[in-house]
Amino acid sequence: MDLEFYYDVVCPYAYLASTRIEALAAKTGATLHWRPVLLGGLFRHVGADQNPGAAMGPAKARLNLADMSRFAAMYGVPLEMPAAHPRRSVEAMRLLVAAPESVRPALTHALYRAYWVEGRDIADRAVLGALAAAHGLSLEVIDAPAVRDALFAETAAAAARGLFGVPAFGVGDRIFWGQDRMHLVERALTGAAPEYAPPSGAAAGARVTLYHDFASPFAYLAATQAERILGPTGAELLWRPILLGALFRDIGTPDVPLMAMNEARRRYFARDLHDWAEWWGVPFRFPDTFPIRTVLPLRVALLAPEATPLLYRAAWAENRDIGDAAVLAAVLDAAGFPGASLVERAATDPDAKAALRANTDAARAVGACGVPTFVVERADALDAPARPPEVFWGQDRFELVMEALCR
Repeated sequence: MDLEFYYDVVCPYAYLASTRIEALAAKTGATLHWRPVLLGGLFRHVGADQNPGAAMGPAKARLNLADMSRFAAMYGVPLEMPAAHPRRSVEAMRLLVAAPESVRPALTHALYRAYWVEGRDIADRAVLGALAAAHGLSLEVIDAPAVRDALFAETAAAAARGLFGVPAFGVGDRIFWGQDRMHLVERALTGAAPEYAPPSGAAAGARVTLYHDFASPFAYLAATQAERILGPTGAELLWRPILLGALFRDIGTPDVPLMAMNEARRRYFARDLHDWAEWWGVPFRFPDTFPIRTVLPLRVALLAPEATPLLYRAAWAENRDIGDAAVLAAVLDAAGFPGASLVERAATDPDAKAALRANTDAARAVGACGVPTFVVERADALDAPARPPEVFWGQDRFELVMEALCR
């Protein structure tokens, strides 16, 4: 089966993917095709900001940068963020388009190494010329109209296929985006989930605080797996409901980020949620009442934390409107909770209201930019308040959370 790898040298996550893509192709027996495209061109096609990093809020930007370093360390590859990033890569990408397919992989690795390891300016024609010559190419090819047109055509074709960023992977009629989706790519290639065991080890005395809100489908997916994945480590897992909308307003994020995405990205994430639900083996559907009103169920979760999984399941698997007081009480009653009294307390108890606001403030203070957010405090750091905890955002970061707990 064919495996298409779409990339631009300017993207650090595409660099990380480039260090693993050949091993994935060899493991699955896939025929690998290297597809250089212009990331800025994709952004123009979908109406996205030309420099997404600059448009990120400070909290998200910090976590994004931290995750780059974490993944690089986990994969055992060097990565240094150039001071001048993002650098112009259009000439380098033309060179890759012009390169014979037999040369393109080695040239790609050389360009990534120059940019992300050695800190060299690949927009400098002297630098690019030396790299071209080392691979038997003349730099003059990058000025040929046919080469320019070929790069634009590759980028347009990728956008027409639904790409909105890199790295991206094409398998048949499916597209996967992100170097953290390569396990899904492997499953698409082989028809079976890859064998994977997350990092394991004892983390007794460590603590993981999980900030969450029933409003988020990603928090639902995390809630279905948190106990299963983190429980065996012995770490204490603390569930902390927050008001996601209040956090978003505090940090300048749209109330419903999915709705603010460009159409291609929104379509992708709608499918991605189902891919992850299938990966985790849990039911999932968007509720008819999305976006969900969650103040009341969040206060219930504060009063009865053991009801948290039940409420997530009701909202994101059973299409129950848990923002409706009567529905919420019925869901609780059916599970053996005193539904009416819990809902009444949640609506009136000032302590529950204050606790929800305090949790939200704590999430913002630790640097959360959304949910689920995991805050990991290792056993050797619990008695050292000056050492900051490690913060992870996203239900697709369990692997990094486990690395932090058990490394």
